[in-house]
Amino acid sequence: MGADIKALKNRIKSVDSSLHLTKAMGLVASSKIRRANEEMKKSKQYFKSVMAIMDELRTVPECSRNVYLKSVEGERTKLIVVAGDRGMAGGYNSNVLKLYREYPSAQIIPLGKRICDRVGSEFVSSETYSYTEAKELANSLCEQFASGEFDRLGIISTKYVNMMVQEAQIKWILPLSVDSSKESSSMIFEPDAPSVLDAAVPEYVAAFIIACVRESFACEVAARRMAMDSAEKNAQQMIEDLELEYNSARQSMITQEITEIVAGSGSKRR
Repeated sequence: MGADIKALKNRIKSVDSSLHLTKAMGLVASSKIRRANEEMKKSKQYFKSVMAIMDELRTVPECSRNVYLKSVEGERTKLIVVAGDRGMAGGYNSNVLKLYREYPSAQIIPLGKRICDRVGSEFVSSETYSYTEAKELANSLCEQFASGEFDRLGIISTKYVNMMVQEAQIKWILPLSVDSSKESSSMIFEPDAPSVLDAAVPEYVAAFIIACVRESFACEVAARRMAMDSAEKNAQQMIEDLELEYNSARQSMITQEITEIVAGSGSKRR
């Protein structure tokens, strides 16, 4: 009985330590949520502005023969995969990795420690990833695409639905599609529309990448906050159950000791 009580006491201490850890991680995630959401909104607004220009350029007939608007003729796929730097975020990382496994033949550009470790690549943080890094990557990818090193470029990231729901998704960046449903743009491009398109595509790719990375990080901190809330509630419930079991075992031990003392006292009187 004494050993059972000691084991229960040790379990309560262990769960209590985990409770303190989940509370701390939950507070850290909460402190990052506001900034992450603000960065996500800013990057989305910038991407929409760049996309508006690209929409105009895609309707110009002179741009239809541009290398970035060619139809997909091969299956050589390059994928940017955005995962988290840390775990304990519910299904955030596992959902991204599950989607990534659907493209076994694709060339992978990993962002985030979890995916970098999976593919054995040098660590690139998804949390601190900057626009400068995105622009460098975009320039390199555009050069490779233009030279025919791969046929299409996509990005696997996570879509922010709300605080409780985040969905892994894949979006295709290159090649651009020709929008034949709209009339040709009335804008005047200098020196000409194809030249402007060549200059705008790397900006578009960089804006696309940074928007997805920022949205993914907002999803990560939201998922971690919800996971820590759930873990905290489970730990509290477990502590209550263990304390109840501990008190019951302790009461039983006390009752047994009293019974033995009374029994011993009665035998001495005889």
